[in-house]
Amino acid sequence: MLEGWDTAGKGGVVRRLGWALDPRSFKVHPISAPDQHERAEHYLQRFWRHLPQNGQIVVFDRSWYGRVLVERVEGLATEAEWRRAYREINEFERVLTDSGVRLVKLFLHITSKEQARRFRDRLINPLKRWKLSYEDFHNRTRRADYVVAIEDMLEETSTKFAPWYLIPANDKLFGRIAAFRILAEQLGRGVSLRPRPINPQLFKEAKRILDLSAADIRRAAKEADRKIRSKHGPGVDRPV
Repeated sequence: MLEGWDTAGKGGVVRRLGWALDPRSFKVHPISAPDQHERAEHYLQRFWRHLPQNGQIVVFDRSWYGRVLVERVEGLATEAEWRRAYREINEFERVLTDSGVRLVKLFLHITSKEQARRFRDRLINPLKRWKLSYEDFHNRTRRADYVVAIEDMLEETSTKFAPWYLIPANDKLFGRIAAFRILAEQLGRGVSLRPRPINPQLFKEAKRILDLSAADIRRAAKEADRKIRSKHGPGVDRPV
């Protein structure tokens, strides 16, 4: 789950994840303002529809934290509603993690000066101008209010089962690498990276169709192992 200042680099993290991961098991849900139908429901209801299936990785670009950020700052939720949301969100995330979901919450932070520089770059560069909107400049005028809301959010919703990871992202490359390291550590914990063994039936059919001997396959496996280790280092599990 990605939150952060406008221009902090959330889109860049999402794009690079998409380059590396299988699109059949990797989904991105960019969250915008709720439509008329969604406004008539509990604000968490629309997120239940997009939760990952078993084995999937789902990215929420913005999230249910809109209730305690933009809806709080812009007066779209009453004080009673956004204060109650801290408890609701913590309980919602506890349900997810108790059911086996690995929830990683990243907040990308940039300074006001760096944000202004990136806004100017987007305005001047015609290839980036499409990223700008009126809301970007409006949100900047409310930065002080957002700072208070963000600090309250981090304090109230960073829990043992779903902690926040605050990433300094003035340097885009540093921010991306930091995000990827956190994701790899949290999502990869306890997950075997060993390539799955060849199915015996598949092995038998491959020998017949491809006219391969067991010795041929062993030689090919050793060569593949050598290439993997030369690319990724000795810490990679050996193929089975």
